[in-house]
Amino acid sequence: METLHIQKENRIAVITIDRPDVLNAVNAAVVAELDQAVKDAVSDNTVGVIIITGSGEKAFVAGADIKAMSEMNSADALEFGKAGQAMTLTIENSPKPVIAAVNGFALGGGCEIALACHIRIAAENAVFSQPEVKIGLIPGWGGTQRLPRIVGKGKANEMILTGEMVSADEAYRIGLANAVVPQKDLLETCTNMAKSILKNGPNAIAQSLASINAGSGMPIKEGLDMEVKNFSGLFETEETKEGLSAFVEKRPPKFRS
Repeated sequence: METLHIQKENRIAVITIDRPDVLNAVNAAVVAELDQAVKDAVSDNTVGVIIITGSGEKAFVAGADIKAMSEMNSADALEFGKAGQAMTLTIENSPKPVIAAVNGFALGGGCEIALACHIRIAAENAVFSQPEVKIGLIPGWGGTQRLPRIVGKGKANEMILTGEMVSADEAYRIGLANAVVPQKDLLETCTNMAKSILKNGPNAIAQSLASINAGSGMPIKEGLDMEVKNFSGLFETEETKEGLSAFVEKRPPKFRS
């Protein structure tokens, strides 16, 4: 892929957006390639966790390519917006956990990519922002929908309406980042979290993600009904039988061959 670097090791796929000359800004090519890279990792039986990051130490993704956007008309923007939304849905709906290793600026579309990931680990120099109003736009890849669900409506209103930047420490305080670590420890921290996840049942992980995602848009009763259905259904799987047996027998479970 021309805009991405992909490394797979120990069941972990690290997808690096590699456009350092423009602080990893996202254009149509990046959208298409990132969408495909995540789909490929999901379908790869040797991959259990996906990490998305940006090249260098300055930026995760410093937004969409504004120069390219300045040449768009409404129809072009609709196509670009839908492609970006499809890409973020691919990330969000992945049955394999996706961790954002936010190594600097996560602005605009970059923030929206991070929002679509299941877990966000921020380097100390990370900065989050939805600055679209500063150029007369609104977020178009899910920022108005995912940000309120993660940080609450009031804080999302503030971030989106002011367009101001949020530091890594503030992102952690409001629940936008799961943790803040030194830049030098970022990928190691994400990898260690991935290794911790990989000890667990892959079907249980997938069902947990599916239940969380679907339940966020349901009334609590419907969500509980879905949860107990997914919970009980796992009892018919070899994975769950192995997990229960291993616990009773006081041994580590063998979930993956």
